[in-house]
Amino acid sequence: MNNEIRLIEPISLWNNFTDLNSVPRPSKEEERVIDFLIQFAKNLNLNYFQDSIGNLIINKPSTDDMKNHKTIVLQSHVDMVHEKNNDVDFDFKTSGIKMKIDGDWVKANGTTLGADNGLGVASIMSILESNNISHPEIEALFTIDEETGMTGALNLDENVLKGEILLNLDTEEDDEICIGCAGGIDITITKNYNADEVCSDSFFVKILVNGLTGGHSGAEIHKGLGNSNKILNTLLKNLNSKYNIRICEIKGGNLRNAIPRESYSIIQIKDQDYSDIENEVNNFFNSNKKNYDELDPNFNISISTSSGEFNPLTKSDHIDLIDSIDACPNGVFLMSKTIDNLVETSNNLASVFVKDGLIEIKCLTRSSVESSKKELSDLISKTFKDKGFNIKLSGVYPGWEPNMKSEILAVAVDCYKKLNDEDPKVNVIHAGLECGIIGSHYPKMEMISFGPTILGAHSPDEKASISSTKKFWRFFTEILNNIPRKD
Repeated sequence: MNNEIRLIEPISLWNNFTDLNSVPRPSKEEERVIDFLIQFAKNLNLNYFQDSIGNLIINKPSTDDMKNHKTIVLQSHVDMVHEKNNDVDFDFKTSGIKMKIDGDWVKANGTTLGADNGLGVASIMSILESNNISHPEIEALFTIDEETGMTGALNLDENVLKGEILLNLDTEEDDEICIGCAGGIDITITKNYNADEVCSDSFFVKILVNGLTGGHSGAEIHKGLGNSNKILNTLLKNLNSKYNIRICEIKGGNLRNAIPRESYSIIQIKDQDYSDIENEVNNFFNSNKKNYDELDPNFNISISTSSGEFNPLTKSDHIDLIDSIDACPNGVFLMSKTIDNLVETSNNLASVFVKDGLIEIKCLTRSSVESSKKELSDLISKTFKDKGFNIKLSGVYPGWEPNMKSEILAVAVDCYKKLNDEDPKVNVIHAGLECGIIGSHYPKMEMISFGPTILGAHSPDEKASISSTKKFWRFFTEILNNIPRKD
């Protein structure tokens, strides 16, 4: 199946992407993919270095015609988001990604594709192995753990790079040059609970919210995509106002940087209420479906009886949980006052887990303004603290301040216009990029980010455009050939 991918132009890039996708590369478990890249460097007789946190730097000398040009850093992250449809039997930790061609798109079979940021990694690999592409001296920086904390960039050694210019290949629209991004903070909310006794005249049902599209919790947070955790909680709140129900379990969402697509709850209900509750669930679905027809056409809610041994939360814990999630901000919080149509601050209610005496809720709060990020994280923290939850803030990373006067930006704009007879979009994004963090270690380094068009990143609908990747490759190599001379 993956062999057909190897025939796509540019062949070197797609071959390297296929090889890369054969290696499992979950966040925080990047040893195998780093070993793969080390072997790649060895096969090319290129020098390499691994820093103390695990990032890999591969060095390549300049071509003869560009010895007097500035050293550049080519940077991409090696980990990928692991999301799959529930009906897909796939183990990300042991299996390579299964890919297919669908018109102009490369997709995976019911899983994330890993084009984010695998196409960037593969592109750098293609430059490292090339013999006919002009370029200055290269430091290829492959960072780890971008998707679940950016710990690779945060802990990058500050004396391992000498490059004056960094090209980050993690932007997902081929007509954009990114020069700034939001910072973020992880919020983890926990509470231990004592289970209540099961009522004698009751049984258990499972309510499932699924079929939502999901997507990137930064770049797509403004689209109005359904959040399965919020939808499920609204339904539970409605049921709780009319019937004697009690939550026993919840499992919703997975990764902080992915808008949750599926959530379920096991609840205890009274025997005599089943028919009415079933009607209530169906009515809720029918009345809400039209809100998601365009963006989430496969949205569904179902109810079924559930066998097994379950223990409900106490009434007070049950109410506190529903009310807290209901009050928790989700989606866009503030729009930028200085840049049109840019989300300034947002929150993703990413995952909710309730089972075996533990409630755990995870959020990712983003903002391009530090004070706004603090304001929203404080609000979320207070919302849950007031109900007896514990709050942990972690994974703080800075935003990336735009520099409209950078020399490499001017080069990139000129190259794009030359190739495409139009101006690129120079913008700032709400998603997180490693540039701001790397810039904190190397404040004098100029940076831009660009890449091929990728849709549905962080979801099983992820797909990479074939024509766009070809366009990106021409742009990338043109920039390399026009890197400024040394001062």
